[in-house]
Amino acid sequence: MPPVVSPSCPALVRVAASSVWKFTRTQGTKDGESFAAIMKTADTTQSDLDFAGLIVRCAPKGKIDVLIALIRPFPPRSRPEVTIAAGGSSLTFEASMAGAGTAVLLPDEVSAFAAGKWQTTPSLAIRVKENDSEIKGVIALGGLREAYASLVANCSQ
Repeated sequence: MPPVVSPSCPALVRVAASSVWKFTRTQGTKDGESFAAIMKTADTTQSDLDFAGLIVRCAPKGKIDVLIALIRPFPPRSRPEVTIAAGGSSLTFEASMAGAGTAVLLPDEVSAFAAGKWQTTPSLAIRVKENDSEIKGVIALGGLREAYASLVANCSQ
């Protein structure tokens, strides 16, 4: 099914009923500064209640950031260990906190996966571990290719 951007709700990039990525634009801290992002909520049948979803956003200087959204915050100075599994392989990264401890900012190298390999991957299993606390979730990636293209087209606007 080709992507459809609904005229009544342009913030949704829809590929299939279960593949909706929400497009948002938020105001930055400086005058005239804004950031575009695409977001996907977690598969609630396979995720902990404290795992909200995945955010891919435009960042300054042409970068793309990948973040994991949480419901229960970790301490703001935490450096959680994040393991991402897809297609039988997994990678582990040290991350940092953003958004008052409710967003886990993944290292820059992860943005290359969102731009490439993840676009043909059905889903990600994610584990965020900080000391004795662990939050797990699953994100279906259907529609990521179209949503990512829309995001990149809106990054410089």
